[in-house]
Amino acid sequence: MEPKKVTSNKLQSIIDELKDGSEEAIGTYLYKGMRVQISKYRASGSERFARLYHNRRKQGLCVVCGKRVTSKNPRTGKLYRLCDEHRVKINKKA
Repeated sequence: MEPKKVTSNKLQSIIDELKDGSEEAIGTYLYKGMRVQISKYRASGSERFARLYHNRRKQGLCVVCGKRVTSKNPRTGKLYRLCDEHRVKINKKA
């Protein structure tokens, strides 16, 4: 994922979130041509993957490849977690 461009005010609010201990500040940011990466030190692979899964799902992206998901589940009205291509592949396996 591309880093988010931030201003000095937004960067200050991110620092304030870090002081409060919030994990919402975790991410990669671009400030005046410099990349600022905030991540959890020694996080396990499953913890990192769970955060990636959660972020992709929240943004409406396929959790496997990161493409934009356009189809909605007719029963719940929410976007599927997988793009059409991966839904077909995974359903064929099952």
